[in-house]
Amino acid sequence: MDIQIGRGKTARRAYGIDEIALVPGNITLDPNVADTYWEIGGIQREIPIIASAMDGVVDVEMAVRLSELGALGVINLDGIQTRYADTAPILDKIASVGVTEFVGLMQQLYAEPVKPELIQKRIREIKDRGAIACASSTPANAEKYGEIAAAAGCDIFFLQSTVVSTTHIAPEGLQSLNLEEFCRKMPIPVVMGNCVTYEVTLQLLNAGAAGILVGIGPGAACTSRGVLGVGLPQATAIADCAAARNDFFKQTGKYVPIIADGGLITGGDICKSIACGADGVMIGSPFARAKEAPGRGFHWGMATPSPVLPRGTRIRVGTTGSIEQILRGPAGLDDGTHNLLGALKTSMGTLGAKTLKEMQQVEVVVAPSLLTEGKVYQKAQQLGMGK
Repeated sequence: MDIQIGRGKTARRAYGIDEIALVPGNITLDPNVADTYWEIGGIQREIPIIASAMDGVVDVEMAVRLSELGALGVINLDGIQTRYADTAPILDKIASVGVTEFVGLMQQLYAEPVKPELIQKRIREIKDRGAIACASSTPANAEKYGEIAAAAGCDIFFLQSTVVSTTHIAPEGLQSLNLEEFCRKMPIPVVMGNCVTYEVTLQLLNAGAAGILVGIGPGAACTSRGVLGVGLPQATAIADCAAARNDFFKQTGKYVPIIADGGLITGGDICKSIACGADGVMIGSPFARAKEAPGRGFHWGMATPSPVLPRGTRIRVGTTGSIEQILRGPAGLDDGTHNLLGALKTSMGTLGAKTLKEMQQVEVVVAPSLLTEGKVYQKAQQLGMGK
């Protein structure tokens, strides 16, 4: 139902992850019975979680470790890893600079050209250690970087932008990337995003996407909603895009996963995303807190270094444990940011969902009171009062 903002404008009510809750069904099951396996680009993984292609989150070491643990990590081909052979001093600078100097430093550091030989090197370093190699680039660089990555042995290519669509109007004389042609030419699966609507999801699926990233601006290190005013609350965005996936499957017989990307911090966030229709999630800041993460306890957005309109921020996330603790446990924290797989399995058991497909069918209710309850809990934590 539309809501009237004023005489000249109506709006649709949309819901964020914090505004919904999952309702237990008629049965429960042991968490060990829950099957969390999913498939993307022909690759099966036990954990439906992908680490974001952010320089403070994924480097070669993290990509390898995530693969060993049953998840995936995506390396940013437009980032530090492909601009500098030795990234350690660069990452040290980013972690040590003050707030007022941060954007200027990032613009300076990211002005260094991307080197094709480093794209090859990073992908081969991951593959040589028997891990799954995933790489990301923006549409502007996708054709040249995608070809290099594929030749080096990349398994899945992520074409990512703040907003991506099949219909892009470019200035006269400039040619935009033809997504359908790009997918057809690439010898490896192409995951596309980000989007938040049914219509664009269907367009990307028809263009040949092997996966769809859903979410614009909800992430902790992204300021697109503040800078551009663009976005859609994540629960509604996931449900809308999942509907397009289901309709596409009915029409073609081809099932393409939907990946919720952005604003997901806890195991509960991940569970609710899947219940809204996602097949998997992409997260950044929870992994940035791992002791193996390259960000030295910091996390920053991919659009931060823009020379024209920076849309990202650096946040101090600290270090809370190993990547194994964060993904598989045992948890050292009780705030839902450790043992994400255990949280998902336990939630599935409580809801009586044996598979992720069944998890997508559980009852969801709108529960705005959870926002108030969450604030009370956060306040108690700040005051040292516990739960």
